[in-house]
Amino acid sequence: MKILHLLCIYVALLVLTSAIKDEFTAIERQQIQIETPGLFEHSDAFTIDFAAYRTSDYSFPLPVGKAKVVDGSEMEITTEKGDAVKAMFDGTVRLARHVAGHGNAIVLRHDNGLETVYERNAENMVKAGDRVKAGQTIAIVGGEKGRWALTFYVMVNGGKINPEIIVMPKSHRLTRRTLMFKKKGFAVETTVVGADKKTKEQDLAVFYPLPGAKVISPYGRRGGRSHTGVDIKTRPNDNILAAFDGVVTMSQRYAAYGNLIKIRHERGLETWYSHNSKNLVSVGDRVKAGQVIALTGQTGRASTAHLHFELRLNGAAQNPSLLFDHVAHKVKEDVYENFLKTGKLRKK
Repeated sequence: MKILHLLCIYVALLVLTSAIKDEFTAIERQQIQIETPGLFEHSDAFTIDFAAYRTSDYSFPLPVGKAKVVDGSEMEITTEKGDAVKAMFDGTVRLARHVAGHGNAIVLRHDNGLETVYERNAENMVKAGDRVKAGQTIAIVGGEKGRWALTFYVMVNGGKINPEIIVMPKSHRLTRRTLMFKKKGFAVETTVVGADKKTKEQDLAVFYPLPGAKVISPYGRRGGRSHTGVDIKTRPNDNILAAFDGVVTMSQRYAAYGNLIKIRHERGLETWYSHNSKNLVSVGDRVKAGQVIALTGQTGRASTAHLHFELRLNGAAQNPSLLFDHVAHKVKEDVYENFLKTGKLRKK
């Protein structure tokens, strides 16, 4: 018997609870009932090495939310009204519509073989067949009576799996382990085959502040004035990451900078993140490298949504290119390792 993809089971359950007006159209059924290409075509198992994922390959569904796992199979993430729901990985929208009993639901089929489900949205912002990138806004969180929350779960071949084996609910970080998914009849057995690993970035505790971004205005003179940082751009409301571990010293609207965050790091290093649509941390907060601290925006003096990123040492502006490779979107390891030893931003 030909095994339908995991979403068929999900859809069948939804249809049973749906009124006539909520039945799926022929086009939706066609979109939903296509098997995942090659998932178990040549083998009864596949693996995903999450340690190999870059920061731009993953996003927590609600970066500002507070998450808890329910019954070992679903994640409830509470947040504030109007917050953006993000795609966890790259993939294709299989379903995006209102379903009775589930509210506005979105199902994504990811390129890595997983599927993720996002329910009870106030508004869906994608449609079936759309390609999405990790971290892309796909919906606005829903809620009622002052409580705003997302119901989220991960599925493989017809069954939910515990999301905690993939993501850490408290830190919102992706686990750095290798998982094997093995088909046994209609079920899929999930096994950890590789222990948590650290990437070089994690070893150095440093992250590029806007993964996948391109430089739209470099550090230096611009229009007769000094441009004390670098302007980098992806898309509106993208996740801005803390470059290093540190303490937030400012988080407010500040003149032409718009919404600005300043973070103090070791050895006199400081980073500034501005024009944010929303700041997600407060003064006094301790943040970890790679933590989502804000969303990209166009506040202050800005002609487009982007991140203005500054690097300062003992109060003086430094060219971020001294420390970051803006093409590879990573730290220059030799420069940073030398800085940790000497307190100076230069090559060995």
